[in-house]
Amino acid sequence: MNSIASRSSLSSLPVAKLCVQDKVYAVQAILFDKDGTLLDFTYTWGSWGEHLLASFSDELAKKGLPVLRPELLSTWGMIYNENGEVSGYDRNSPISMGTISDLMSLLAQEGYQAGLSWAEAKVLAEQCRRSADEQLEASRTARLLPDARAFLEQCRLCGIRLGIVTSDETDAALKHLEWLGIQAYFDACVGADLVNQGKPYPDMVELACLQLGVMAERTAVIGDTNGDMQMARAAGTAAAIGIDEGGMTGRRGYPAADTVIAGYLELRIS
Repeated sequence: MNSIASRSSLSSLPVAKLCVQDKVYAVQAILFDKDGTLLDFTYTWGSWGEHLLASFSDELAKKGLPVLRPELLSTWGMIYNENGEVSGYDRNSPISMGTISDLMSLLAQEGYQAGLSWAEAKVLAEQCRRSADEQLEASRTARLLPDARAFLEQCRLCGIRLGIVTSDETDAALKHLEWLGIQAYFDACVGADLVNQGKPYPDMVELACLQLGVMAERTAVIGDTNGDMQMARAAGTAAAIGIDEGGMTGRRGYPAADTVIAGYLELRIS
């Protein structure tokens, strides 16, 4: 991320108007959640989660232990259609809002309940996580949400600084931005591994704003969970904008948001 290395003065950063529905916000920067906000969550993490749990089940079976429940991924927040295919996700679930560490704890708990010691369960969870990561790396299963790139380009043309605030780990987030071909748009990337407290606490926003050289009150946050909105509120940002791609959750799913959009065509910046 070439511009992260540069820490030139941002005192002359322009103020732009971010227009959404009937509201206008004066901003110098926009912070995006990654998964479900820029990256198609279901497409990437459905595949990753299924590989993770299949690997864990295989290892349990080799040890003569009960395998994982078939519905486990749905209890983490993935949604399946009538054909048994991943079709969506709960915006406020562990798989959406949780960190990798959170998910590994959930998976290790399953191993412990199946008969492993806690130490064995933790080691096996990490082993299977590495396998799922390698599978994702090989396939580069990632795609942008519709019209996201066009909005990023609008922001670039207006001189708006952009950052990522994600529950994913920073190195993984940077890799995914590269796969999507949008890494150059971002001046900061803050993962959960860089802060003491992740979402819904304000730490990620505060660190990203520090890296960008902007004040939170001149920064908007766009995210796909109410945890993102709570984070924005806690940090005192100019706007907390929920993106409900596909209209699966609706306004009720984002009680802390200033506004909720179904896609990037509802945003204008000038």
